Amino acid sequence: MVGEKPPPSSGERDVKKIGPKYLVGVTLCVALFVLPVGVPALEVQRFDVAGGDGDLREELLDASLVATRASEGDAPARDVLAAAQADYTRFLRVLYANGYYGGVIKISLDGREAAGISTFSAPPRFKTARVQITPGRQFRFDRAEVTPLPQGSTPPDGFRAGAVARSEVLQETVDGAVSDWRDKGHAKVRIADQNLRANHASSTLSAQLRLAPGPVVKFGNLRQTTPSAVRAERIQEIADLPRGEVFSPAEKKKAAERLRRTGAFSSVSLTEAETLGPGNTMDINLALADEKPRRFGFGAEISSLEGLTLSGFWLHRNLFGGAERFRIGAEVGGIAGQSGGVDYSLDARLDFPAAIRSDMTGYVVAALSYEDEPTYREWISEVGIGLVRHYSDTLEFELGVGLRYSETDDSFGDRRFFFLTLPGAVTWDNRNDKLDPTKGYYLRAEATPFVSVDGNGGGMRFEADGRAYRNIGGDRDLVLAGRVQLGSVVGASLANLPPDYLFYSGGGGTVRGQPYQSLGVDLGGGSITGGRSFLAVSTEVRAAVTDTIGLVGFVDAGYVGANGLFEGAGEWHAGAGVGLRYDTGIGPVRLDVAAPIGGATGDGVQIYVGIGQAF
Repeated sequence: MVGEKPPPSSGERDVKKIGPKYLVGVTLCVALFVLPVGVPALEVQRFDVAGGDGDLREELLDASLVATRASEGDAPARDVLAAAQADYTRFLRVLYANGYYGGVIKISLDGREAAGISTFSAPPRFKTARVQITPGRQFRFDRAEVTPLPQGSTPPDGFRAGAVARSEVLQETVDGAVSDWRDKGHAKVRIADQNLRANHASSTLSAQLRLAPGPVVKFGNLRQTTPSAVRAERIQEIADLPRGEVFSPAEKKKAAERLRRTGAFSSVSLTEAETLGPGNTMDINLALADEKPRRFGFGAEISSLEGLTLSGFWLHRNLFGGAERFRIGAEVGGIAGQSGGVDYSLDARLDFPAAIRSDMTGYVVAALSYEDEPTYREWISEVGIGLVRHYSDTLEFELGVGLRYSETDDSFGDRRFFFLTLPGAVTWDNRNDKLDPTKGYYLRAEATPFVSVDGNGGGMRFEADGRAYRNIGGDRDLVLAGRVQLGSVVGASLANLPPDYLFYSGGGGTVRGQPYQSLGVDLGGGSITGGRSFLAVSTEVRAAVTDTIGLVGFVDAGYVGANGLFEGAGEWHAGAGVGLRYDTGIGPVRLDVAAPIGGATGDGVQIYVGIGQAF
């Protein structure tokens, strides 16, 4: 009929059916077919090691990447296949390390040998994995020789006829012999020949190793191969490579450590020249990368009673071009606290590496501070110079001389002190981590003889801090930590000592849960001063909950006496609590909650927040 709209074509009807009205439903249907839903994770159905050696099976299982992938959940086929193909080599190393040189390794994925599966023909997912290892017979040495060896050198006990022929023993034997020759000055020692023959019929291994020691080598020149903002002559002085002396790996290591210790370099690399010079001398090439010359930092700690403490510093690592280290620090404490007023301190220190000799650092210090504590107020100014002897990586000694002037207002009235001091200290530190140690020890002992410049006598102040850490549950699972602090002043009465030379107990640095400096010596009439002797003991149990969260339980106790240490009676108090640690990657954030459990110096709960472990 004229004017009537023709019926829609089939194509037009299709367009209408999949219009916006149906779009969401169609999309969901497609997603259900395309996206995997509930794909099962890889399952290691069997991990068999013939022979029943449980320890060997555990070693192989620990080395297995396939087992790791299975424990992590669903993994792409390519990742699983790569892990399985890598396991052949990893298993072989474990077998060799245990003396098995005729083992048979089979790894199958969904019933197919992993070694024969191409990456390009792998399915979307692997469902099952099976590992079958037949170690075979354990090999033993029927001949074990390494020659020549320097005088006094002996191969490892495991490198002998009749012992299990472990590959690790072979490597240890070679490494030990080479190291012994290098310690004798033979820097270019090498393996001249090695004859390793396995007899599968008798399950024995014959090992004959021959070394070529080469000549005794002497240190040549230290050749700097990269530019540095530190002057070249100062680099030579700090490194102090003993030119002309017999080569020693230990001396080479010390030269690098002396350069690193300055803090002026982010990277220090010493490499030996490939060829020897006249007279069998060997140059050492030095590659350096400078640290950024300036650095600043800050810290914060808060306590429910002591208030907020803020600190900061500015540092220059190469002040005059000779790797001199200059640091200015400032601190404000007791902000909004309930234990005295606000404290202020400002200090500056300049360190000179290679002062007098290469293993000594000279320093100049100056400090100004004001302390508004619960039992006294004091202005202090100090200047001093000294030397630090770096005896080793873990041990150093310090000796200095200084002048100290202070004005105080305490239970003994308004007083002034002007002392000449001779501070000395020894520090031994082999902790594995300064901010979050899990093993090792720390010990610092300080003795400061002093004499009054204005003729009011003198004496000596002694202080020691010892810490120990033991890991008893894996990497960081459970750590026991302990601390002992000692202090004593001899040769002067309480009335002839500035209050900061005396000892108090209580607060975050001594006994948590007790108010800050709450334990001292009672002079009567409500007046309290510090004591001439001090002892504090702290114990902690640190348990890791996750990779970043840890829990801590602790008990602290403190003692203060009016006389010298262990002379006469004194008073004790104690506190205990729990803490939370959050690992930031550069150190933990600390939250401790504690309460008194002994003594009469406090009640209620105290809260402490800071950066780093309590000790």
